[in-house]
Amino acid sequence: EVDWFSLASILFLLMFAPLIVYYFIMSCDQYQCSLIDPLIDLLTGKKHLSDIWNKTPTLTYRAAGIYTLWVTFQVFLYVFVPDFCHKFLPGYVGGVQAGAVTPAGVVNKYEINGLQAWIVTHVLWFANAYYFHWFSPTIIFDNWIPLLWCANVLGYAVSTFAMIKSYFFPTNAKDCKFTGNFFYDYMMGIEFNPRIGKWFDFKLFFNGRPGIVAWTLINLSYAAKQQELYGQVTNSMVLVNVLQGIYVLDFFWNEAWYLKTIDICHDHFGWYLGWGDCVWLPYLYTLQGLYLVYHPVQLCTANAIGILVLGLIGYYIFRMTNHQKDLFRRTNGNCKIWGKKPEYIECSYMSADGTKYYSKLMTSGFWGWARHFNYTGDLMGSLAYCLTCGFEHILPYFYIVYMTILLTHRCIRDEHRCFSKYGKDWKRYTAAVPYRLIPGVF
Repeated sequence: EVDWFSLASILFLLMFAPLIVYYFIMSCDQYQCSLIDPLIDLLTGKKHLSDIWNKTPTLTYRAAGIYTLWVTFQVFLYVFVPDFCHKFLPGYVGGVQAGAVTPAGVVNKYEINGLQAWIVTHVLWFANAYYFHWFSPTIIFDNWIPLLWCANVLGYAVSTFAMIKSYFFPTNAKDCKFTGNFFYDYMMGIEFNPRIGKWFDFKLFFNGRPGIVAWTLINLSYAAKQQELYGQVTNSMVLVNVLQGIYVLDFFWNEAWYLKTIDICHDHFGWYLGWGDCVWLPYLYTLQGLYLVYHPVQLCTANAIGILVLGLIGYYIFRMTNHQKDLFRRTNGNCKIWGKKPEYIECSYMSADGTKYYSKLMTSGFWGWARHFNYTGDLMGSLAYCLTCGFEHILPYFYIVYMTILLTHRCIRDEHRCFSKYGKDWKRYTAAVPYRLIPGVF
């Protein structure tokens, strides 16, 4: 059932999320990244909405061609090029991997080749920049707003197609979730794992490609634009590229582990993921680099080192917390966490087909400090990205505000699911690990 608050939130996001993205990008293009000046101009009558809209670059054939080629290339790498990285990279898990058990008791197979797609894409990018010169490395920045319209077209198209597909030809009818509310079903999705053919999985493709592969390319294009405009790349831009590059590489290195996360294991595929991965992620997760094109910041050595250390510590907590959980799952608790055998609580649950399953919830290591301590590390890294931009404008800090809201909301959503799933066993777990994100505080 859809409560009134959920429905109101969904209607708000459907109406205003696209406008928020447009507002942020427009403010950089027309107002040097000021979020306040456009409002002042509108409220004082200095400008009208039509004035701002008429100055906004429109969709171009060039942008449409670039975007179509980009998505087509990523589909080709995803579907038609089996992973070979796992054959020569020690410790990397790629190739065909099994996902988690769905509510209907299905276990899907995935071709894990995201790291390979990232490497191939970036090798070609640098080969072009230094040898072939087919296009300028600033091509993404130079077509940023026309590309926004292309991303919106794809985001809405794939979301609408996923909803139609769920009614007429679902991949697995038993894993569909119908609430009866059109807006909720459109946004949050009906089908759990929509697929075309054997390997094209909508959730895995759009969650990881094309948006996250593009993340580092977008930042590189910003750095190239900074070099073009000012004759140098500032240390703050280097930090953004390095810290966010580590995060992206970590995602693809651990793509097989990602199959066990909330995005794949719990979220259905709708506008929230379809449009969000096409538009929200590449445009709002890269605001720091965009800001630094308009306002280059050269940090003093102490500040640069401090931000780097904060980002690396956040990444270490994020990665090690997830590693502990993954190790615990893979070995069924027969491992050592911080030199000791892990402590855990035994839980049981039933799938929709009546099969009883058992789980173990770890209560030691980082997972004994807080129930979502990996999110704590993620937030530390997010803050580091923002700090590279200094304190003259609030626009770059949208990311840490958004991530705090997102991850807190995920905590609540995840715990609501876990309580529904485990019942009294979940109460035992929360009693053993009472804090969500910050030990002793929250």
